[in-house]
Amino acid sequence: MSTWIGATKLVDLGKARRWGAWYVAEYRLRNMSKWWSAIIAFGIGNPVLYLVSIGLGIGSLVTKSTGSHGIEGVSYLEFLAPALLATACIQAAMDETSFPVLEGFTWTRFLFAMNATSLTGSQITGGIMIASFIRCVATAFMYGGILVAFSAINIAHLPALMLASIFAGMGFAAVMMAAASFVRDDDGFFAIVGRFIIAPMFMFSGTFYPIEKTPIYLQWIGWISPLWHSTNMGRNLSYGHQVAPWLMVVHFAYLAALYYIGFRVAARQFKKRLAE
Repeated sequence: MSTWIGATKLVDLGKARRWGAWYVAEYRLRNMSKWWSAIIAFGIGNPVLYLVSIGLGIGSLVTKSTGSHGIEGVSYLEFLAPALLATACIQAAMDETSFPVLEGFTWTRFLFAMNATSLTGSQITGGIMIASFIRCVATAFMYGGILVAFSAINIAHLPALMLASIFAGMGFAAVMMAAASFVRDDDGFFAIVGRFIIAPMFMFSGTFYPIEKTPIYLQWIGWISPLWHSTNMGRNLSYGHQVAPWLMVVHFAYLAALYYIGFRVAARQFKKRLAE
């Protein structure tokens, strides 16, 4: 005759508490694997299209107008590369913290199913960020490889440039996760983000020209944008763009603060909504 020993004997709760965030990340990565071909296609196709159309196409016109000096003493392709890499990391990391949060709270509500187990809100938040980090790093490697192949950056500078871009991606991803955790009905949320946050950030963060060339009343968009902070660091690390040491510290601190604040707000909001 068998004796029922209960769930606490069948399940190692200590292990679940220690590795809970990684179990959530595993779930997200398995879910991500369903469209791995699209991720790779976008990871390789986007940089090639951008580099050919903008870096080489428009870049040739810029070179003609500026002569052999280019922009800041480098070719337009080299000038553009750090911004493109940072943009790719931001987009990849954001995709894994915004859509899954809305799906988990509003569409399929899988986050409530996770919370019905021994997983806590903080572990669920951490697991989503881990999965976002892994996709961000994978994107940085793919995009960085294409940039090296196009001679947009020196391979020796690639690790530092990737690090700056990943910092931007994770900082913005944490903020987006916090914002998405407050959304209860997807009534144009992504349209608003795309039109009023992503597009202005991409246009006015010194992506296509030095931010100093932007009208002063628009420069503030770049100053608060993680894209500009990462791009400015990346240009210093890749081709020696002049950045004051104190400003490099500000860039790093700003991106770190975005991540910390975004993650803390998201964790608190996750806990609140999962308890409803």
